[in-house]
Amino acid sequence: MQYDITDPDLAHIGRRRVEWAEQEMPVMREIRHSFGEEYLLRGHVIAACLHVTTETANLLMTLKAGGAEVYCCGANPISTQDDVAAFLAVQAGIPTFAKRGEDKEILEKHIDAVLDKNPTIILDDDGNLINALHTRHKDKMAKIIGGTEETMNGVVQLHNLDSENLLDIPMITVNNAHTKNLFDNKYGTGQSVVDGLIRATNRLLASRNFVIAGYGWCGRGVAMRAAGMGAQVIICEVDPLKALEAMMDGFRVMSHMEAAKIGHFFCTVTGNIKVFRKEHFEVMMDGAIMCNAGHRHAEIDIDILEKMSIAHREVRPMVTEHILSSGKRLYMVAKGRLVNLAMAEGHPAAVMDMTFSNQALVVEYLLNESGTLMPGVYPVPRFIESQIARMKLEAAGINIDCMTQEQMDYLTSWYHGNKGF
Repeated sequence: MQYDITDPDLAHIGRRRVEWAEQEMPVMREIRHSFGEEYLLRGHVIAACLHVTTETANLLMTLKAGGAEVYCCGANPISTQDDVAAFLAVQAGIPTFAKRGEDKEILEKHIDAVLDKNPTIILDDDGNLINALHTRHKDKMAKIIGGTEETMNGVVQLHNLDSENLLDIPMITVNNAHTKNLFDNKYGTGQSVVDGLIRATNRLLASRNFVIAGYGWCGRGVAMRAAGMGAQVIICEVDPLKALEAMMDGFRVMSHMEAAKIGHFFCTVTGNIKVFRKEHFEVMMDGAIMCNAGHRHAEIDIDILEKMSIAHREVRPMVTEHILSSGKRLYMVAKGRLVNLAMAEGHPAAVMDMTFSNQALVVEYLLNESGTLMPGVYPVPRFIESQIARMKLEAAGINIDCMTQEQMDYLTSWYHGNKGF
């Protein structure tokens, strides 16, 4: 068995944690049972570049149960849980190439390792596999029938490729599914970011000014949870509609510069670069704490912060104190990388159950539509989302009504609609 992990002896710990997560993933369990009976993925090779967490392990085991040959690498240098990687490689029979703390060179080596297996389907996070396929591994493209993308940064890359007619395979944007972003992004990110920040700093949030850059679904979730902890939430946005929504939701809205002067905590969730930079660092108060929940560690200009610092030291695990010439201290958590995965365990399994169920059912959809989908960017089909939502409700013991035929006719016909007058 080929793999590259930190410590194979951690496998038994990883197994217990994967089993614990599975208890909160009833939809995935049902899909795994169905895949195992139908064995519909037999003969296919799946390359997955994802955060190697307990929830990811349950997805990969489901695909393997369906008969697929599955290979996995990490999507981010600090998100791999080494015990889970060990379990996958040593006990689950899924070759895994992932180590927590790996550098860029090793990360690319691991991406190459899974693509060298000649996959027919890819599961991507942040466009790592797509980028490699369109640059270093063009020879592997012909066998691939399609893939999925898990993160907004990756979705942006896909649309950019597609707009230039460079995207060579059909890709489905799991990130944009309502059963993903309304739950995983909002409730998962919200809880895990606050969890990671508290674990990292052990600082009180109540009464403190908590500045959030970005009011997408992830930003909404962080704002909701920070407010629940008693923080005074401030939103910074460049989209006037989102800024207006944040105001209507009861949060203070202001420019990044205004917020920089009064914030105690700063969290970026934009997907963009250099959201907080030199001019903001210059006006931040002594003791301000910064973290990032966007996928890449470019949202806070760490290079400039380091150049501005006359000294720096690690004051807590993965919390760096930067001392400026004025004597002011600014703190950076996890070197600007994903705080919820670097300092905590990522999203709770209950929401990842829906996200990864999307992944599994989209793989099935790609197989069924093989040869009919042209290269391009596609949404998750609505019927898959409805199926997942109903399965999740049923697992919670909740039954909902269906429309009568008369009601459906009323909503789908202009003639019947006039009968309401």
